[in-house]
Amino acid sequence: MMGRTLFIDPGRCIGCQACVSGCRECDSHRGKSMIHLDYTDEGRSVASQPTVCMHCEDPVAPCAEVCPAEAILISPDGVVHEADPTRCIGCANCVNACPFGVPKIDLEAKLQLKCNMCYDRTELGLAPMCATVCPTGALFYGTLEELQADRPGVTVSNWFAFGDVGISTGAAMVVPRGRDDRPVPGGLPLVSVNGRDVPGAGATRAATPRDGGAGA
Repeated sequence: MMGRTLFIDPGRCIGCQACVSGCRECDSHRGKSMIHLDYTDEGRSVASQPTVCMHCEDPVAPCAEVCPAEAILISPDGVVHEADPTRCIGCANCVNACPFGVPKIDLEAKLQLKCNMCYDRTELGLAPMCATVCPTGALFYGTLEELQADRPGVTVSNWFAFGDVGISTGAAMVVPRGRDDRPVPGGLPLVSVNGRDVPGAGATRAATPRDGGAGA
């Protein structure tokens, strides 16, 4: 994708949850927010980060790849859509396949729901609700050139590593300057319990970069 897309800047997030409230106003899932707002070191830090669908494209979004009903459409502009309610069987394959933990299952409706970048707005040239209401610009919608004009010297990456596996995405993340040629480490935070690493609020396990990964 990397045309007009979402850029996530964790350093600007203040955890206000305006994006969560704004997401509930999207017509495709009105009343339900598709944004995960994570407090990455809760109890020890105020750091927070919004997680939206990253619209994976390497070579195809894992959620769409594992859908047995072919319910997840990827439009020509690279947007990975939420499941078609006439085809989705609520199997949760997409939930298990997504490396970012984005899709949700409505158990009562047996339907997958997720961020579709407010397609009813973005196909008309409008910004998604989350980016529209974010007071600090932690969620920015536009082109890379527009982002760089707004924030001179900003560096972004759309390459993420999960262990030895790398994936490129249609959305991108602002990263510290000088590391845009390396993948962003992905995965759950881990803590040591009785000598074993388990998911929790702690340091993230270092991911292994894969040669050839390029930033946006």
